[in-house]
Amino acid sequence: MDFYTVVLRKSGNYWVALCLENGLVGQGNTKENAIEKLKESVDSFSAVCKEESEVYSAPLSIKELHEFLTVEGKEPESESYELRAVYA
Repeated sequence: MDFYTVVLRKSGNYWVALCLENGLVGQGNTKENAIEKLKESVDSFSAVCKEESEVYSAPLSIKELHEFLTVEGKEPESESYELRAVYA
């Protein structure tokens, strides 16, 4: 895959990056740091998938995305999120 679709959201003092294609996450002090952590997760996951054939991988469901976007039981606030294509 050439790129992954990533949703970024603020969580307290941190940023969380969620990959829609596989559900992996990265967390950091900045958006860029969260994306770098996510790229590390994607690389590690890809390496495991190459070695083991029984690893489960699936795109995120709409329900899981809604849970990610819902902060502490509140409805999502659209201005708090960012969607990016990330090349990994």
